[in-house]
Amino acid sequence: MYTTTVCPFCMQAKRLLRERGISYEEINVETDASLRDEMISRAAGRRTVPQIFIDDAHVGGYVELRALADRGGLAHLP
Repeated sequence: MYTTTVCPFCMQAKRLLRERGISYEEINVETDASLRDEMISRAAGRRTVPQIFIDDAHVGGYVELRALADRGGLAHLP
């Protein structure tokens, strides 16, 4: 998950995953332009955070993660 320190949607995404016991890797793009460029490239041009990937598949941001969770799409994750 690509994040920044003060992003409220990033905080919500991390909370959702923690509450469900799902581990994640956080990549803070706040101060590293190369990481932000990587995020934009992987996310098909999306520049906002969070940008969330599951097994290299782009989920989107928090809203998309929440919708996936509500449909039961996170149930298979460790």
